[in-house]
Amino acid sequence: MSQELHRSVLLREAVDALVTDPGGFYIDGTFGRGGHSAAILERLDERGRLLAVDKDPEAVAYARERFAGDERFSIWHGSFADIDRAATEQAGAVNGILLDLGVSSPQLDQAERGFSFMQDGPLDMRMDTSRGISAADWVNSEAEAELARVFKEYGEERFARRMAAAIVRRRVERPFARTLDLAEVVKAANPAWEKGKHPATRVFQAIRIHINGELEDLVQALDKSLALLAPGGRLVVISFHSLEDRLVKRFIRQQERGPQLPRGLPVMDSDIAKTLRSVGKAVKAEAGEVGDNVRSRSAVMRVAEKLGAAR
Repeated sequence: MSQELHRSVLLREAVDALVTDPGGFYIDGTFGRGGHSAAILERLDERGRLLAVDKDPEAVAYARERFAGDERFSIWHGSFADIDRAATEQAGAVNGILLDLGVSSPQLDQAERGFSFMQDGPLDMRMDTSRGISAADWVNSEAEAELARVFKEYGEERFARRMAAAIVRRRVERPFARTLDLAEVVKAANPAWEKGKHPATRVFQAIRIHINGELEDLVQALDKSLALLAPGGRLVVISFHSLEDRLVKRFIRQQERGPQLPRGLPVMDSDIAKTLRSVGKAVKAEAGEVGDNVRSRSAVMRVAEKLGAAR
């Protein structure tokens, strides 16, 4: 499959918000297949630099091939949770950090990656295939109560307990190894299908988030991004489900308010150390983009700017 089939969501809007200095240093924390990175590089002059980060070895290999002749570009293999480690080899302050939290189309569309409930493939779901536990290993070994918790918490699945019980019953007879096998068991355990949504959607989302530590990584990445950004530097985050967006929204709001002091202290608002300010309102994909790319319909982009002196 051609890597070019992946279409970056909110491409123009994200790059417009991110790049404020063509000679600056920027980080694309989720390279994917390089749509945002390519657009960022188009905005940079010869002084500008872009560091890309990705968990997926396939994405890293593709990045090295695609941008091999561009000395402004470098790629680091790892999670954006370790964005501080990725940036240690780069000198100078960071002018902008982009986190696009969506799964790339090649990951979803390649059956062998195990993300899809629509195609049969090995039940893997790891973004970094070089480490960690696969979805099959987790589903076949985890306690029923923990399966249900993950489905409820990360998939917001109301039939989480019923689905967890069905999985545990079936794995006693035969362990799960393939995506469609798991999808069929979950589908049969779902008594109320949502119109236009596969009945296994929420469970597959929950397993993927859990296996890859996506929310934990996001919390770390937000904190470390704030520490890395120079004053005036931009943080741009594109979320694709409510759990991510709530984390991002809460983080920005907390940094805008600053430390919450006890009531009655003789402190003026201007004396409170605030670290971020929101830039504009949350941005969603326009109808034209949603029509061209249905995966953009749930995207929400939030932008914040670093205040004060560098931490």
